[in-house]
Amino acid sequence: MVCYNFLMKQKPLIETNPHLRAPEQYRKALITSVASSTAIETGETVEAIASTLATETMAPPIKVTQNSSR
Repeated sequence: MVCYNFLMKQKPLIETNPHLRAPEQYRKALITSVASSTAIETGETVEAIASTLATETMAPPIKVTQNSSR
């Protein structure tokens, strides 16, 4: 079987992933996910971990680049 996917022009991830279009919603969901996983591993509460993560310095916003190598 021959794969011709490389011939199709692929869109950048930021255009196809709706979570990357709404950075605040994405960050909140990411903090919740990391906090719940960490809570399971450490025995801390999800709220305490989420609070710590939310007060940490935010990473710079995702930049849209043209001609992604994806």
